[in-house]
Amino acid sequence: MGKKRNKLKTWLTVEGRTQEWLAKNSKVSRHTISDICTGKHHPSIPTVKKIMSVIKKVQKDAKAEDFFDI
Repeated sequence: MGKKRNKLKTWLTVEGRTQEWLAKNSKVSRHTISDICTGKHHPSIPTVKKIMSVIKKVQKDAKAEDFFDI
């Protein structure tokens, strides 16, 4: 079986975007983005805000609850 995909990783895949793209645009390290996507790390509120600011540029109606268990 493959790795379990969380909501953020699924969104990146559907949008055809990479973790590198998200890391560069959110100024969150690539390692942290990877850990969030694999469920190894639960992001802090400031990290969620950085990631969501990038996602909202692509999907204006996106909410943090759509991507993170908060």
